[in-house]
Amino acid sequence: MTAKYLHLRYLLILTLLFSLLFAVLAIHPHDRSDWALENLLVLAFAVALGLSYRAFPLSRLSYTLIFLFLCLHEVGAHYTYSKVPYDAWMTSAFGVSLNEMLGWQRNNFDRVVHFLFGALLVYPIRELYCRVANARGFWGYFFPLELAMAASMLYELFEWAAASLFGGDLGVAYLGTQGDIWDAHKDMALASLGALITLLLVLLTNLWLNPNFGREWRDSLRVKRHRPMGEDELEHLLQDTDQVTDKSSQK
Repeated sequence: MTAKYLHLRYLLILTLLFSLLFAVLAIHPHDRSDWALENLLVLAFAVALGLSYRAFPLSRLSYTLIFLFLCLHEVGAHYTYSKVPYDAWMTSAFGVSLNEMLGWQRNNFDRVVHFLFGALLVYPIRELYCRVANARGFWGYFFPLELAMAASMLYELFEWAAASLFGGDLGVAYLGTQGDIWDAHKDMALASLGALITLLLVLLTNLWLNPNFGREWRDSLRVKRHRPMGEDELEHLLQDTDQVTDKSSQK
């Protein structure tokens, strides 16, 4: 079997497993409207992944991380995030309350998933930057962290817009703030922390295994263009335009 075939087979297995989980959790969700709203972005994301496979197949590691996050998201969508009975499951299985053990006063499933949003998805984001934008050294870590943080912020804005549009119980269920006025800020902070931890692990791995790590890091911070941009670049472009015009007029 070729590597390409094995890669495709692995992706198809993940797709089948997620489809089965999606189908099961689509049966009698706690709030059908909230479930549908939660899955709008999942549908768009899944279509984008499918359409991009031929031109830009991700690594099996990236697909696995995306798969794990989407599975967790589907659990949250089925129960609504603020009502996922993880504490009841923990108590039933081990006889201890996770909330009591950690001193949590609220249902923190959403907080955990926001943390894992950053921790699991920042590696696929880094792969995108490294393979498309050719990010190297410092920028191969800084830009993925920035995009993970920006994606978390955009999701919070999407939540706010959807809650404002639909209002009522659906808006409350979708936001899942549970009375915390700083909920969005904490969610973004946790996503950022998760992304930072993953990138630090990737950095340490590369520092250990990549003999060119130091040189790539230094080169990434080296100034490539010493001429200022802004008004200087504009003046240079105007001069080039005048020269092209003069040459055209002389013909």
